[in-house]
Amino acid sequence: MNIVRNHVLISIDAGTLMSGARAVEDALVKEIVKQGLDKEVSVLETGSIGITGRGVILVVYPEGIYYADVTPDDVPELVEEHLLKGRPLTRLILTETPKRTIITKEKTGLLKEQPRIVLKNCGFIDPENIDEYIAAGGYEGIAKVLQTMTSEDVVAEIKSSGLLGRGGAGFPTGMKWDFAIKTPGDEKFVICNADEGEPGTFKDRLILEGDPHKLIEGMLIAGYAIHGTRGFVYIRGEYSLSIERIEKAILDARAYGLLGKNILESNFSFDIVVMKGAGAYVCGEETALIESLEGKRGHPRNKPPFPINAGLWGKPTLVNNVETLANISEIIRNGAEWYKGYGTEKCSGTKVFTILGHVATPGLVETEMGTTLKDIIFEYGGGIKNGKTFKGALVGGAAGAFLGPDMLNVKMDFVNLKEYSAALGSGAILVMNEDTDMVDMLKSVLHFFKHESCGHCVPCRLGTARLVELIDDIAASKAKKEDIDQLLEITRVMKDSSFCPLGQSVTLPVSSALKYFKNEFMSRVTS
Repeated sequence: MNIVRNHVLISIDAGTLMSGARAVEDALVKEIVKQGLDKEVSVLETGSIGITGRGVILVVYPEGIYYADVTPDDVPELVEEHLLKGRPLTRLILTETPKRTIITKEKTGLLKEQPRIVLKNCGFIDPENIDEYIAAGGYEGIAKVLQTMTSEDVVAEIKSSGLLGRGGAGFPTGMKWDFAIKTPGDEKFVICNADEGEPGTFKDRLILEGDPHKLIEGMLIAGYAIHGTRGFVYIRGEYSLSIERIEKAILDARAYGLLGKNILESNFSFDIVVMKGAGAYVCGEETALIESLEGKRGHPRNKPPFPINAGLWGKPTLVNNVETLANISEIIRNGAEWYKGYGTEKCSGTKVFTILGHVATPGLVETEMGTTLKDIIFEYGGGIKNGKTFKGALVGGAAGAFLGPDMLNVKMDFVNLKEYSAALGSGAILVMNEDTDMVDMLKSVLHFFKHESCGHCVPCRLGTARLVELIDDIAASKAKKEDIDQLLEITRVMKDSSFCPLGQSVTLPVSSALKYFKNEFMSRVTS
């Protein structure tokens, strides 16, 4: 009997594929065979391990050593040194080895360990193998629901958990489900919003690439809870690997009797299809997304009626974000009280952050709600790279807020950030060092909003254009002091009069940039 002594996991996601992951994998397999190690060493594909911007990532178990920036030319030396002679190849080892625990709170090692709930399978299982998901406890949640719980029981459990929507708004998930179950309708739909368009945000993509069955299970439980009949995954068309993996997962789940008619021999029937978006930022807003699903131009609708009452094709429709749905099966399996053991009293559970910019270890971080910005950057992200000092962070994406150095101790959750006129948003954290030009940063944000405005309403269409004119003049030192005041005034008007959250949210980055870094703007004005 052959005993495998080493498992080499290769991270396969959109970023590593562009860095040549397939070529490294092919070279690795060939070299292992050449060295006669094919009976002792296995090469396995997995999803993202949460590290970005470091090329191809390999993890060798049982040692748990992470290698970064691996190329095909490195493979012979890596195989000979580590897999043949047992000596780790120092020059490729990731300096700050990420630590993570699976549903525990231990924190040890070079970087703080992450209490992973949403990402617990990412980087461990093959996302294209349904058997590995099942072996990791997958689909136990939907089995428990179908065997022992009523729809009302499920909704009550989600309400009790305190789960807030992870798409950005932070609306209580259980309350939304409660509205849906109480809304009459011969057909009800569940939509997963995977149209991840917020700059600096890629958490949903990596969840889909690393653990697609967890999303399917979450949608199944949601469908059962609200008496839904069909599910739709509305996903960015650019997310080719995510689309490929979720479509395969749907086919595999259907083949196992986990989607379709009479799931697990119950009276519950539910199926899911994938719909590709065309890349419009505004389609992240649920009613614009629904318009797009119906084949129309992605413009937001008047509310009320809300999608819960009249959504897709006029039917009651529940819309939840990828990360929100990825929490559901764990809550059902482990219970609401267990989930409330993480996070804060008002914001339970964990949050997935995408941390990037001038940070030593960029990528995906899952921490408890209420973790400070300082801990996320310096404990989980390894601090500011190249010995530079922290200047600020843009939190929540383009529609988020700039935070200055005196905000490092702010707790990162929906409630605490709101007290400081900031927003958690999608969980994107763009870290900036001492050399960053904050005027140019705001200029980039405002150009983005102008480009992405759908033009449906006058305040946003004209307001974003005027904001770009003003910030361009400020950046070029051609503006006057009153132009800075006008920036704020225009965003205030847009907040009060724009049709949808796109125009309403521009005030946050502008007001926060001027609050913490006004001296940089004032230094550019002529009088």
